[in-house]
Amino acid sequence: MAEVGIFVGTMYGNSLLVAEEAEAILKKKGHKATVFEDPELADWQKYSDQYVLVVTSTTGQGDLPDSIVPLFQALKDKIGYQPELHYGLIALGDSNYEHFCGGGKQFDSLLQEQGAKRVGTVLAIDANDHPEPESVSNPWVEQWAGLLK
Repeated sequence: MAEVGIFVGTMYGNSLLVAEEAEAILKKKGHKATVFEDPELADWQKYSDQYVLVVTSTTGQGDLPDSIVPLFQALKDKIGYQPELHYGLIALGDSNYEHFCGGGKQFDSLLQEQGAKRVGTVLAIDANDHPEPESVSNPWVEQWAGLLK
């Protein structure tokens, strides 16, 4: 059984819905999972040698939603190297915009720079193709849960 912190960056609630569905799936698979809707650095640090799942949408300019920016900045400014961390990432976006899933890509790049180990592939969900993002994220989370130790 793994411990998973699910860190959410949301604008209109879709990322939170995906995160809550992911939490239910992970628990059903025997893992311990907790959603952090307004994530803080202290929450993140509890999972430094565990697993985190970042679920974030992207603003029209390819930026992170306001709800997760403080965590992102704290990770950038205060944490640095975190090689014990294992993570997964679900990025929500809209391909009508130039910086499709830019928020998720930024988060993935930061964690890669910091030596964190990605588990599985990044899931990018296009709102144009999938107006109900959980229809794509739920099967991905089912698979991802099987990769956790």
